[in-house]
Amino acid sequence: MPGDNSVGSPPNPRSPIARLRHRRRSAEAVPDDSKTNGGNLLVNDRNKYRSMLVRAYSSIWMIGGFALSIYLGHLCITAMVMVIQIFMAKELFNLLRKAHEDKHLPGFRNLNWHFFFTAMLFVYGRILSQRLVNTVTSDKVLYQLVSSLIKYHMVVCYFLYIAGFMWFILTLKKKMYKYQFGQYAWTHMILFIVFTQSSFFVANIFEGIFWFLLPASLIVINDIAAYIWGFFFGKTPLIKISPKKTWEGFIGASITTIISAFLLANIMGRFKWLTCPRGDLSTGWLDCDPGPLFKPEYYTFPEWLPQWFPWKGISILPVQWHALCLGLFASIIAPFGGFFASGFKRAFKVKDFGDSIPGHGGITDRMDCQMVMAIFAYIYHQSFVVPQSLSVDMIIDQILMNLTLEQQQILFEKLKQVLQDRLVG
Repeated sequence: MPGDNSVGSPPNPRSPIARLRHRRRSAEAVPDDSKTNGGNLLVNDRNKYRSMLVRAYSSIWMIGGFALSIYLGHLCITAMVMVIQIFMAKELFNLLRKAHEDKHLPGFRNLNWHFFFTAMLFVYGRILSQRLVNTVTSDKVLYQLVSSLIKYHMVVCYFLYIAGFMWFILTLKKKMYKYQFGQYAWTHMILFIVFTQSSFFVANIFEGIFWFLLPASLIVINDIAAYIWGFFFGKTPLIKISPKKTWEGFIGASITTIISAFLLANIMGRFKWLTCPRGDLSTGWLDCDPGPLFKPEYYTFPEWLPQWFPWKGISILPVQWHALCLGLFASIIAPFGGFFASGFKRAFKVKDFGDSIPGHGGITDRMDCQMVMAIFAYIYHQSFVVPQSLSVDMIIDQILMNLTLEQQQILFEKLKQVLQDRLVG
């Protein structure tokens, strides 16, 4: 009959049976070995070389821009961190954005940026207020203006936030409540991720570029070393959530990072531009006493070494021992920031947070481990490097920040009288 198929004739490709067989064949297809690293070296996959070259070119441009920012000084580095924060926020805002819902909420995206810049004003105002005061101390008018702004800084930020909160309530629409409240919660989570962690970058910068540059460099070194070791030797998968990571890459990168930390600390610790803290917002050259951490100590090798050995001793900066701790953290703990980001992307079924950096993904993809490292570097510096006792500079900073000019004059006169009485006594 016309409707029957003979035994030997193939089924109609448009029939449901043919489509079902095609799906089964696709599901049972043998997986591509190039996408797995268990027992296979990435170096044997020719398609990976192009990706490696693209990543290399992008890395060279990023390192060049980073080096230029370091040369230009503290303010330029701070501006670079602010730009990075803006790009990260943009990528994270877009992650849960739904175009269909946004069409019914005109101007709703502007609310995200209102909260973002309010948080930026609050965080940077708190971090840089004292340094701004130190910059304008010599000008009485500017000093009074800046002091007033700092005094009411928290009030201004609070009412800016309240304005955004009222804006959000007034824009609520029926049948859009779930989406709008989800975006509101997501925005606050982004603010926490971006500012609570990256603000430590700025704090490290003004403690001395060394404490920003070394930890950031160690993360870059660890990332590059893990990629190279894994590319040429990686066979054993490290963690399921990030299948491209291998034990060979992890161990090789750890050794490379710890050695690099010890050597880089010796090189960076010899430049006052990197070691001197910046107490104001000026751009002039720095000259200070670097302190005992950055003064070399000579260690003599034991006498039982053979006579042909060319060196009799070695000069080491005490800060190099601290650098080993930073290197250990950067190689073992900080990569878990990357694993967290990998799980985050899998949860939202995206490959990268963005595409602003060819071969690397988005800015957020490069900053996952940096965030974890920045917090540790600041806490380590404050706990084990900065002296815990009060210093003259610390007391003067508190006086300039908390007392008006008239109160400072009264304090000066009283302190002068106390010192005179003690000298006479």
